[in-house]
Amino acid sequence: MDFSKYKKSTTSVWAGETDHLANGAITTPIVKSVAFAYTDLDEWHNVATGKADGYIYSRNTNPTVHVLEEKIRILEGAEAATSFATGMGAISNTLFALLGPGKRVVSIKDTYGGASRLFLDFLPRYQINVTLCETVDFDELEAEIAKGCDVLYLETPTNPTLKVVDITRLAAAAKKVGAITVVDNTFATPINQNPLALGADLVVHSATKFLGGHSDAMGGVLCGTKELVDKVFQFREINGASLQADPAYMIARGMKTLELRIERQNASALKIAQHLKAHPKVSDVFYPGLETHPGHAIAKAQMSGFGGILSFSLHGSYDNVKKFLPKLQFVHLAASLGSVSTLAGPPRTTSHVELTEEQRKQLGIPESLIRYSVGIENVDDLIDDLDNALSSI
Repeated sequence: MDFSKYKKSTTSVWAGETDHLANGAITTPIVKSVAFAYTDLDEWHNVATGKADGYIYSRNTNPTVHVLEEKIRILEGAEAATSFATGMGAISNTLFALLGPGKRVVSIKDTYGGASRLFLDFLPRYQINVTLCETVDFDELEAEIAKGCDVLYLETPTNPTLKVVDITRLAAAAKKVGAITVVDNTFATPINQNPLALGADLVVHSATKFLGGHSDAMGGVLCGTKELVDKVFQFREINGASLQADPAYMIARGMKTLELRIERQNASALKIAQHLKAHPKVSDVFYPGLETHPGHAIAKAQMSGFGGILSFSLHGSYDNVKKFLPKLQFVHLAASLGSVSTLAGPPRTTSHVELTEEQRKQLGIPESLIRYSVGIENVDDLIDDLDNALSSI
C-alpha cells in the first residue's frame, strides 16, 4: 500500500501491517520462530542471498520485526530500515559499519552520553579520527567538515540541553565532501521532524523512548537509503545486535498512538517550559519552543512540533536537585524518557551517567540541570506538582 498520500496518524496505525495480518486477525502476530523452512532449495537459496523476499533466520530478519521497520521507514520517508536490540545498538552498529582505521567522523559535543563515550573512548581505539565541535557553532562545523569527513553525526534537539542543530545547512556541507550525514531523531520523533527530507542520509532512533512510548520494550532503528542501510544491516547480522519479535511487537503497538501522544506532549512541554521560565527558583529553562531559546528559529523551520522534553536548572547547587526531585509526586525518577508517564532526573544519573563530572562540565552540562520528559498526564496537575516541589527548596 502506498502511504505517501496519507497523514502520519493513519500511517502510524496501518503502515507495515496490511500484508502481515493472517486468518482474519486485526493485529500483527508475534512470530517467535528462530528459523523459517523451505521445501524448494532454489527458493531457499534466493531468499538467503537476498535475490527474493522472505525470512531465513530471526537474527537476520523476522516478520514481526519487519512490520516495525516498515512502520518507521514509511514515517521517515526512507528507502529502507533495519532494527537493533537497543538504541545504542543502532548508533554503535551504524558508526562501526561506516567507519574504520583512518576514517574521520565529525560530530557535536552535545550528544547522548552513550554516543559521547563512543566518540571519546571507543572509536579512537580503532584509529578512527574523531572531531567534536561546539554544537551550535555551525561555522566551525562546516570548516571541520571541509577538511575531510567520512561521517557527520548530529543529534537535534540534543540530550539533555535541547540545543538545535541546522540539519539542512550541515548536511549540505557534508555532501560537498562526500560525507554521510547521520541524525539521531529520538527526541523529535518522525512526527515532529524528518531529517531525510532536510538532507540527511541516515536517521537513528532509540525506539525504546517515544516510539514505543510505554517504557516496557527496548529497541533501535536505522532508516535511510537502501545502499547505506544494507551496509549497516550486513554488519549487524554478524554483530548479532538483533531486535527480537516480542519487543518489536510492543514498540509497533505503541506507535499506533504515536501522533496522539506527541501532540499532547508537545503542548504540555511548551506550557510547562513557559511556566518554569517565570519561576523565581528556576535559573534557566531549555526548550526550543520558547521564543527566547537560541535555536528557536531553526527549530521552527525544521520541526512541526518542539517535542516532549525540556530541561531546567535550579538556583543553587546539586543539593537543591536532591531536595527537589523526591518531592515530585507525578514523576518517576528514572533513566529514560518518552513514556506516557512523566520521567525526570539529572544528567549524572540519566543521559550522561557514563561521563565524569569534569567531562559533563566540559560539555556544558551543569550539575544543577534536570531533564524532564513530559508524559500524557493533565498538564495543570504536572505544573502544580512542580510548584509544590519547588516550594520545598
